[in-house]
Amino acid sequence: MTVTHIPPLPVRDKAAGRALSPMLTRLAEERATGVLVREHGVLHLAEGRVVHAESPSSPGLDVLLTAHGTLAAAAWQQAAARTTGPLRTAEILLESGLLPAGALELCHLDALYDAGYFALAPSSTPGRFRYDNAPRPGPLPSVPVVALERETLRRRLLLHRLWPDPAADSAPLIRADPVAPAPLTPRQRAVLDRVDGVRTATGIARNLGRQAFHTLVDVRRLAAAGRLAPVPPAVPDPAPPYPPPVADPDIALLKRLRDALEAL
Repeated sequence: MTVTHIPPLPVRDKAAGRALSPMLTRLAEERATGVLVREHGVLHLAEGRVVHAESPSSPGLDVLLTAHGTLAAAAWQQAAARTTGPLRTAEILLESGLLPAGALELCHLDALYDAGYFALAPSSTPGRFRYDNAPRPGPLPSVPVVALERETLRRRLLLHRLWPDPAADSAPLIRADPVAPAPLTPRQRAVLDRVDGVRTATGIARNLGRQAFHTLVDVRRLAAAGRLAPVPPAVPDPAPPYPPPVADPDIALLKRLRDALEAL
């Protein structure tokens, strides 16, 4: 398999002292409370710490809690109908005794770091922050901004070392036929079984009820082993040959008249 157009790995420039998100660093320093909206996700802050993260590329807390029997899907739906967000939904379930505290805290942190990884991805648009000084209710843990950034950088570096081409991270995936296929782990087999030319890594993660980053690890390893590949971009149909110019009848008539006069 040929790897083409591999962008450089985006890492922190230690010499320049830059953070992944200067705005996020500033908000942490001023102990801000509110919501930071970025191109690939949203970070919720309370007194400068990250309390929740969401991204279209990452399964939410509800998926992680309900996919493997930790919580019945109906219980989440009933609680969600009475609240305005996943954090408060989880806290209601905790208060009602339907969720063990340890299981909720673990899934909450898993979802936070997973969505935070995508929310802090390189962006082509500036982030926007909406201040909200309302106190944050509930017992769910928060993490320092520096911890989220450090873990995000570690994850980027890990994926780059496994397979440096990021094309398989977001494109629909197809199976490939390596000459000498290596044996698969059960996790890799579960991922490969769901490769159908339509699903992306995110779609596979949701179907499995797993964190998206962990699925990316399996996808990159499978790509490195030649077991899958991104769907090639569509090649546009060749443009039809340029039609011959249509003769202008007036010009043709003038030419015939000129030829007739020259023949006299």
